[in-house]
Amino acid sequence: MAVTIRQATPADAPVIVEFNLRMAHETEDKGLDPEVLAAGVRAALADPVKAVYYVAEEDGVILGQASFTREWSDWRNGWLWWLQSVYVLPQARRRGIFRALYERIYQEARRDAEVIGLRLYVERANQVAQQTYLGLGMEWAPYLILQRYPL
Repeated sequence: MAVTIRQATPADAPVIVEFNLRMAHETEDKGLDPEVLAAGVRAALADPVKAVYYVAEEDGVILGQASFTREWSDWRNGWLWWLQSVYVLPQARRRGIFRALYERIYQEARRDAEVIGLRLYVERANQVAQQTYLGLGMEWAPYLILQRYPL
């Protein structure tokens, strides 16, 4: 059966939480608080202003996910969509699943005249992900990200 891309629903929250836990461990060797994460995922799924999740599904099994959040650019008078929470199960990688998720979000963004671009951040050491994103037409931005966290 073919992989389908659909917008996630609240019923997908447990899988999204599990995928986010795995992603944080794999890419940053970071453990997340599962209760805080679950509350954050549920909040996003209940309110698309916070984030919009998409899942890739085959035969009723979710194989991957990606989400986007929005940032308003007053300089450009438009929205930037930040890709986040990107994860594909290891056994499903190299099958074009992330490409399909990315393409769905990209096409949604192109349909909205107020969206002016897509952005994402990637761990410096994650060369595989960097090459994947560059292969999809993304380019290096002339910015570094700084943070003050936690407050």
